[in-house]
Amino acid sequence: MTTDLSEGWDGIAGQFLKFRSNVGAELVRIWARENLPPGGVVVDIGCGSGVPITKVLSEEGLEVFGIDASPTLLEVFRHNFPDAQSACEAGQDSRFFNRQFDAVVAVGLLFLLAERDQRKLIKGVAQALRPGARFLFSAPRERCEWEDLLTGRRSISLGQDEYERVLVGSGLVLLGGHTDEGSNHYYEAGRPHSG
Repeated sequence: MTTDLSEGWDGIAGQFLKFRSNVGAELVRIWARENLPPGGVVVDIGCGSGVPITKVLSEEGLEVFGIDASPTLLEVFRHNFPDAQSACEAGQDSRFFNRQFDAVVAVGLLFLLAERDQRKLIKGVAQALRPGARFLFSAPRERCEWEDLLTGRRSISLGQDEYERVLVGSGLVLLGGHTDEGSNHYYEAGRPHSG
């Protein structure tokens, strides 16, 4: 039996595509506009179809890469963004971490992963960020666990204190937080400029 690297998302991809909303898109647009260099290079981890997050980043003039472990969702992403580089793989094991990016976004992903995979993903992101680059990801402020409504799998937020410890231990700084119109919390981190 093969392991489902998509954590159950490939099996419900059609349902996800039908119900994916634009919640968070405007927050990401403003964040990109205020923090990223024109023409900057961004990787969207857990990109799904690319709508709405990759779409917003692309509209802001950024070069976007996509990573998703669901072959079904990534096929739609590639149709929507034929010029974007993409990889069908688990975010925490991405080959894109061998590159350097101006930003990484992971909206609606981290809390779907096991604790060790969340830590591994953050460390991978840290090594892929240029000095001064940003990392934006969503997860609840409090430490909590719940059953994902679509996949029925366990979701876990490490909570703000632990996310900050992992970020700092990976060489990043927690810069602040944001809340979108759906009351979802986003952490903003960055790699300090050298010197």
